[in-house]
Amino acid sequence: MKKCRGFEIAKGWEDKDIHLPVRKTAHSAGYDVEAAEDIVIPKFVPGIKPTLIPTGLKAYCGEDECYLLLNRSSGPKKGFLMANSVGLIDSDYYENPDNDGHFFFAYFNCSDHDIEVKKGDVIGQVVFQKYLICDDDQATGKRTGGFGSTDK
Repeated sequence: MKKCRGFEIAKGWEDKDIHLPVRKTAHSAGYDVEAAEDIVIPKFVPGIKPTLIPTGLKAYCGEDECYLLLNRSSGPKKGFLMANSVGLIDSDYYENPDNDGHFFFAYFNCSDHDIEVKKGDVIGQVVFQKYLICDDDQATGKRTGGFGSTDK
């Protein structure tokens, strides 16, 4: 059977008891993703960089698909604010020559105290999505690398 889309454990995380994301109900769009390790997200102060929360996961999808990293609806009331609002990950992020495809969630903490995230806490969700291209699209580049690699 040909693989269409799904999740795998990222290299280096195989022995860390990482759980593959699941949908909780038959009509859920998002797959719940857990933190791969304990981490503290410091309260926000101007100039602070977002905290990258490792998932220990990579995901694959079709060439005309991407996946979105989204905050949970309960995230903001707990203080979680995604640094980029929505993370968009292209299909060629998975297992390219310089990057295995491990994806992270980037959060700011907008509460008045540090937030402790424990391994196994659900930190966000992934939604797979088809996308369209323009008639005159000329893209021919090949991705190498991870975060920010299309900026090269």
